[in-house]
Amino acid sequence: MSLFSPTTVGEIGVRNRVSLAPMTRLRAGADGVPGPIVAKYYAQRAGIGLLVTEGVFPSDESRAYPGQPGIVTDAQAAGWAKVADAVHAEGGTVFMQLMNGGRVTHPEITGTDRIVAPSAIAIDGDTRLANGTKVAYAVPHALETAELATVRDEFVAAARKAVDAGFDGVELHGANGYLLHEFLSPASNQRTDEYGGSPAARARFVIEVAQAVVSEVGATRVGIRISPAHNIQDVWETDDTETRATYEALVSGLAPLGLAYLSVLHADPASDLIQDLRRTFGGTFIINSGFSSVTTRDEAVSVVEKDLADLVAVGRPAIANPDLVTRWQKGADENEVDQASVYGGDERGYTDYPFLQG
Repeated sequence: MSLFSPTTVGEIGVRNRVSLAPMTRLRAGADGVPGPIVAKYYAQRAGIGLLVTEGVFPSDESRAYPGQPGIVTDAQAAGWAKVADAVHAEGGTVFMQLMNGGRVTHPEITGTDRIVAPSAIAIDGDTRLANGTKVAYAVPHALETAELATVRDEFVAAARKAVDAGFDGVELHGANGYLLHEFLSPASNQRTDEYGGSPAARARFVIEVAQAVVSEVGATRVGIRISPAHNIQDVWETDDTETRATYEALVSGLAPLGLAYLSVLHADPASDLIQDLRRTFGGTFIINSGFSSVTTRDEAVSVVEKDLADLVAVGRPAIANPDLVTRWQKGADENEVDQASVYGGDERGYTDYPFLQG
């Protein structure tokens, strides 16, 4: 098995085993509509086997950042349809990541009366508003049991809009401290109803969201991303036994659904935890070992050759190298990321990185 060999994701054949990791880029503006430069950005990277978009908010209340794109309004859906068309015109495959920011936001970002989370526990720290001002994270509203169905249905409606816009599928964002991940951790989920108090209970809502989205668009169009023990944005998972029990409960609940893939962000792809979760899932498995570190060509090749995963998700190298797979196949030099232009702005540091010449 080679990193550059074709494979299947869901029912879709992809040209290689590199995946574009979902990365926040914040180019959508105040209205959350992805414009022509967003379509250009993803189309440039269509040589990557599986593209996964940045996190897209399924409701106004769930918007995490200024400039983040949404899939709520007709204008947002129309913008995404142009993205899907542009990627497909280049022969690519693209899934939309659906992301409820949970408590990782502020009412001045969402424009709503509240933000939501499993429990009324704020993140210790600041977020940045559209004008650049830093403000302390707000205390979120603890979702009542009866309100969970509304949040679940927002994911379902967003998935339907994404597929109707031409996307090959959707990825549920269950990682990096956002809402679904918040349900999984005992630090952020201190509920006393059937959605908290034990590993199985904390996993329940994520499983129910996945089930509902599968019922709407089909299992082969749905993936999910998780980040066990990533310990980010105050979603602490520091007890190894507790963490294993939670993620075993989660993946055991997801496995019967027949999802398109499970994508895992973890620094050690070969660890017992990660490989045990892969076996439990039993389907297409994507590993993303980089977050604070950059995934190199040699590492990506090794992961696939050692059969630690079916695909490798790659972040920053794919920002700076729209033709990353070609460069890796040829062993060519890579462009370096301009960190100052990663978040927000215009085409600089977004669609202006040079392609390999010759």
